[in-house]
Amino acid sequence: MPSVPNSGSAVPPPAPVWDAQPPSPGSAGYGGFWIRVVAYIIDAVILGVAGSVIFFAMGGMENIRPDHHPSFASLPNLISLIIGWLYFALMESSERGATLGKMAVGLRVVTDQGQRLSFANATGRYAAKFISAILLCIGFIMVAFTDKKRGLHDMMARTLVIKVR
Repeated sequence: MPSVPNSGSAVPPPAPVWDAQPPSPGSAGYGGFWIRVVAYIIDAVILGVAGSVIFFAMGGMENIRPDHHPSFASLPNLISLIIGWLYFALMESSERGATLGKMAVGLRVVTDQGQRLSFANATGRYAAKFISAILLCIGFIMVAFTDKKRGLHDMMARTLVIKVR
């Protein structure tokens, strides 16, 4: 019977090591449209749950009552924006280079040179997503039709979404 390693140790397993090199032009190593949609749905669920918990912890519906000052009604939107920005920018600039949704489907965000994103670069990519969205989401749809599967926000931030498994 094979021996089982000590599962009660307090040492966490090491983070996975992913090759951050962009794939060669002829390979199918870029994250395409539909796999990125799945990753985004996972991220949206996570952000929705986190946002709801924070919203209700701060007083919930009490903050958006009509008799309150109108600036309070924008508080949930501001909090949502900050949570989304920090989630995407911190996760994509982390050692793993991916949000939880991207990790789940085996994707990673890197610079167009294959390097890890800086926090500033990840923040710029997040901000550029608003431009992709404002243009009737054409900036996102571009992922399906460009050679390196890049959306407008990827082009603006000089990033690639690559497959890591």
